[in-house]
Amino acid sequence: MNKESKIFIAGHRGLVGSAIVRALGRAGYRNLMLRTRAELDLLDQHAVRSFFETEKPEYVFLAAAKVGGIMANNTYPADFIRENLVIELNVMDAACRNGVKKLLFLGSSCIYPKFAVQPISESELLTGPLEETNRAYAVAKIAGIVMCQSYNTQYGTDFISIMPTNLYGPNDNFDLETSHVLPALLRKFHEAKKRNDPSVTVWGTGAAKREFLHVDDLADACLFLMKKYDASEIVNIGTGEDLSIKELTERVRDVVGYAGEIVWDTLKPDGTPRKLLDVSKLHALGWHHKIPLPEGLKTTYEWYIAN
Repeated sequence: MNKESKIFIAGHRGLVGSAIVRALGRAGYRNLMLRTRAELDLLDQHAVRSFFETEKPEYVFLAAAKVGGIMANNTYPADFIRENLVIELNVMDAACRNGVKKLLFLGSSCIYPKFAVQPISESELLTGPLEETNRAYAVAKIAGIVMCQSYNTQYGTDFISIMPTNLYGPNDNFDLETSHVLPALLRKFHEAKKRNDPSVTVWGTGAAKREFLHVDDLADACLFLMKKYDASEIVNIGTGEDLSIKELTERVRDVVGYAGEIVWDTLKPDGTPRKLLDVSKLHALGWHHKIPLPEGLKTTYEWYIAN
């Protein structure tokens, strides 16, 4: 992948896609192919095939996906499995048919079993039942992994799959109905501070543990692996460090500067008890994260206020 290569970033307006665009720009890549959903609907097989046949991208970052938190996954499971399967099939098949040199597929850490051995190594895939609250999304992402491997086996493509941990950063989704936990907490505490509310209610018990990676670190890892990694086996992307949702909530409250009380709605689900990725494979390849959580929370909150 050289500076003049034609690079298609699918989902360039999202959290991950926009970070990949920033990382490519910083690294001097200028021939970026960007299409909004209005310009190219990835759910439309004919449109996707036509785009690849006409534009001939050489490299593809498949960051487009339907994503959301526990509430969204519980409410719209059919949408999550259908749209993600269709996007994966359309883009990967068109990439294969049109000689794309390399494709990087963004999976998710939710592909792993609910009670996987911690920290979760890549070998834990398909060793146990999934977390029920996001099973439809997880199955779609697992299908994407197997699709990459199957195309590599049958057609000799170079499709790689990476599994990021929980992400956050600029261009995140802050909608309280569909967002993940970290952006939802930032918005809740910000609005409570503005209204001078005496308390903020948070889902669950706070006992569940999660790992968080700044999306700019993920984008850096994506570029690194696009250059350095060519195997069909999946690679975890994370920090190798986690904290409880209770600790995260308190950190977010401090960053926002909210002085009220935290109330835990224990009738709401916690989700998977713990989800820490084993990143020893990634470290052995030569990549480590750079942005610590306190710094990332501060800059993400600043971005939220500004935008």
